[in-house]
This record gives sequence, C-alpha cells and structure tokens, in this order.
Amino acid sequence: MRVGIIGCGYVFDHYLSTFRNHRGLELAGVTDIDRPRAEHVGQAYGLKVYASNEELLADSSIELVLNLTSIESHYEVTRAALLAGKHVYSEKPFTPDLASSRELVALARERGLHVSGAPSNAMSDTVQTMWRALRAGAVGKARVVYAEFDDNPVYLMHPETWRSRTGAPWPYQHEYEAGCTFEHAGYYLSWLCAMFGPAEHVSAFSSCLVPDKAPGVHLDPPDTPDFSVACITFRSGVVARLTISIVATFDQRMRIIGDEGELSVNTYRDYYCPVRLERYSGLSLNARKARWVRENSLLQMLLGVGGRSVPLLSSGLRPSWLRRWKNPIAALKRMQLGQQDKSVGVAEMAAAIEAGREPWLSADFVLHVTELTLAISAAREGKVTRLETTFKPLEPLDFAADERPLKLHLKPGLAARLVEPILIRMHG
Repeated sequence: MRVGIIGCGYVFDHYLSTFRNHRGLELAGVTDIDRPRAEHVGQAYGLKVYASNEELLADSSIELVLNLTSIESHYEVTRAALLAGKHVYSEKPFTPDLASSRELVALARERGLHVSGAPSNAMSDTVQTMWRALRAGAVGKARVVYAEFDDNPVYLMHPETWRSRTGAPWPYQHEYEAGCTFEHAGYYLSWLCAMFGPAEHVSAFSSCLVPDKAPGVHLDPPDTPDFSVACITFRSGVVARLTISIVATFDQRMRIIGDEGELSVNTYRDYYCPVRLERYSGLSLNARKARWVRENSLLQMLLGVGGRSVPLLSSGLRPSWLRRWKNPIAALKRMQLGQQDKSVGVAEMAAAIEAGREPWLSADFVLHVTELTLAISAAREGKVTRLETTFKPLEPLDFAADERPLKLHLKPGLAARLVEPILIRMHG
C-alpha cells in the first residue's frame, strides 16, 4: 500500500527506522510545513517531496496518510486527508480533545474510511507474550497492575540539545507545555486496554512539581503537570495504577499481579524486552522479606524471587542479526535502550484495509485511549471520571511465525526447597 507522510519532525526518523522492514508498505513521499526540513529528509532518505499537504493529498496513488504533525495540527490534517478519500494513521494523541476525535471517527465511517493511531507497542513481541501467558493462567486471576512511567528529570539532561537522526530538535518546550501525561500516557494505556478491555472509570491526580523546568523560556501555560497518578478500573474487574512523571529517575516497569504470581517487564519502549514470570510460593514470598535476599540477586534467582524469563513469542518482524548490526553504533543504542517499531501499526492497518477488515487498533479503541489520556491529564487535584467511550475487546495477534508453547510453571530447585522451611520459621 502506498503511504504519504505529512510531518517530518522529531518522530519522523523513528518511523523511518523500521518503515522499510514492512514489505506491505511503499512510501510515496513526504511533506512538511517547513519546506527546508522536508527537502532535507527527502534527500537523506531518497524520498519524493511534495510541495504541500494539498499536493500530497491530490496524489490518487496514495491510499493511506501517516499524520506525524504536531498535536495541534492532528485534527486539521486528519480531517483534510479523510475529505480527500485517504485512510489515516495518526501519531498520538489522536486529537487534543474528545469532541474533535469523535468528529473524525464519524467522518471516517461516513466516507467508508479507516482511522487508527499510535502507539503500536501493544503489537510488540513483549506485550503479545505477556498477554498469552496471562491468558494461559500463568498468574491465576489477574487482580492489579502497577505501571510506572518515570522518564527521568529531563530538564536536568539538556533536552534542548537532543536531535533526531536527521537533525530535528526534540520539541522540549512543547513537551513541557502539553505535559508528560498527555504526551506519554498512551503507551501504557493502549497496552492495558488491549489486555484488559475498556475502562469503566478512572480516579486521577496530577500536579506541576517543577514549574521552572526551562529557565528563560516562556511556557504557556507555565504550570502544566509534570507528575500524575491514576487508578483505572476496567470492566473486566482488573484495577491498574499508572504513575507518570518527568521528575523521578527512570523507572518504566509494569507488573501484572494475580492470585498465583506476577508477570513483569522493565520498559514499554523495547518491543523485545524480556518478560519475567514469578509463580508465588511460600518460599519466594517469605524469601523476599530477608535482607540477604533483598540485597543479593543470586539468592533471589535461587529462591525464585523475581521469577525467570519467559521465551518471547516472535512475530517474525524482528530484523535479522546481520541487519541489526549493519550500523554498529545504532545497533549498540538499540541493544541498550531498546528497539521500537513505530511503523508496525501502520503496516497492520494497511494489511487490514487490503483484507477488508477493521484495523486491530480500531477507531473506537483509539478514541477510548484518547478519552482516558485526556481524563488523567486534566485531573489536577483528584478527580473521578466515568468513561463515555468503549470498544470491542481485542484478541491477541495471530503470531503464526511462532507456535512454541509457553513454559509457565517454574518449580524451585532442591536447594531452594531445603531453605524454604527455615524462611517460613523466620517470618512466620
């Protein structure tokens, strides 16, 4: 399917880093309100550059538009693309308000078109493996989820110097003004909604803890929250606590806690991040209380604290070893910081359109995640919001490339079983 991209800012390079891994996608060309920027990326990637949005939308060979413009432009650009008869995949959040999001979804349906949007990390090998393990009863009945999105005190890290691969600056001022919750909640909200279905209500609190993050720069508004915490009740009965900040040091763990154990990952941003499973036992539950165990990773491993890695199911989309190491510096960065495939959502949407079905990340799903994002980011001093939108619960993707059974029932070794009676006596 031929795709046209509108918007060549900072996130553009992240999409282009994996776009060509997807054989079903053909990039027709790009455009940007900043003409020199569009020309620069066109030259860097060997792409056709359209003179304007109108010229790109007038190209009848383009079926799908990838909207990578600033959030404030999402509505206008998506609406114009729909009126031109194009399907649209948009960067997150879909629009800045629920009313305009609803309008776009209605317009798409009226014209027989599809809209979908980022983030796509729920399609990752990591999430799909965790989801399959959950459905296989790895932790028994899921009760609560703890999700952290502490993204470092970025204002201490000179974000004004950050650049994308082709030199686009990270829009730190815009990030501060929009807020970390509005910008980033979607990563875990889409993950949670995919696994647990629609949310019923959310209780949220947010605050601006560091008002002078950019000395000498006028922020409008100056007090957008840089910290938020939300408790989300899903209709399926699961409760999730999501914390987001750019104040605390890096912590992006997610833990799904059930009656019989827990599944955990340490970041959303690595699509191949290991999934760990701990099956609860008297041994592991008592062992984690002991100081020696808390301070010794070897003892934790021997006694089952923290569990073990579950082999990842493979979607078959991961680049080959040779391709991953074609650029050693980029490969090292991916190894340490994780590899995201932001284009996988575009590819799945294109495949869905060609097959005559709705995209996996449906318009209703994107609308629900948008409403949740808005509800959490707008709650300053604590607020309960009942969700108006809903969606048909998702099913895990069909990972036809990997049919291996999940190894879920991990048993402690002999040494661990010998220590168990001692720990029980200590902590009884």
